[in-house]
Amino acid sequence: METITRLDLGHITRPAHEWQGPHPRVEPVLGYLVRHADVRLLFDTGIGTGSPETDAHYRPVRHPLTVRPDDVDLVVNCHLHFDHIGGNQGFPATPVLVQRKELAEARAGGYTIDALLPGVRYEELDGEYELAPGVRIVPTPGHTEGHQSLVLDHGDRVTVLAGQAYDFAHEFGSPCRPWLDRLAELADGRPARVLFAHDHDLWEGVLPPPR
Repeated sequence: METITRLDLGHITRPAHEWQGPHPRVEPVLGYLVRHADVRLLFDTGIGTGSPETDAHYRPVRHPLTVRPDDVDLVVNCHLHFDHIGGNQGFPATPVLVQRKELAEARAGGYTIDALLPGVRYEELDGEYELAPGVRIVPTPGHTEGHQSLVLDHGDRVTVLAGQAYDFAHEFGSPCRPWLDRLAELADGRPARVLFAHDHDLWEGVLPPPR
């Protein structure tokens, strides 16, 4: 039996022009601690520091990450933007799973806060990866090419930690992305619950069958 604990890691303020809205938008920054019979993992680690320009742009408010290295076996980042990897360096001996293309993009520069990347034990993935029975990483490109999500199979239902595959719960499924078919295949007609990195709301329902 696994448990999923949502972690409030602070918030950022996204300028209006970035989301084509009438005013700046305050977005929570959320991580998730997953305790499974076969693996304990942390999904995203909060808002990074080290760039005054980034702080001026997004006006972050950071909440401390209370998870410690002894609490988890793995860290999974949905992607490597600064607001998802801020605590990675606090887990220097813990494998941090990331898609190979995402890490290459981040290391090329101009992508994240570069000072957040060293001192981390990355394990690079190429596509799907099963961490344990019923715990699977699935590529969900869109926000970034190397974005990934986590699918937890509970038997009678599934939970998806979607990261920033969509910004908000009400947007989930629109526009349709090709990997939604894979999530529907994994759910196999069972109820699904989808949790996000920047929204306290969640999406619940039955994913449409693969086309």
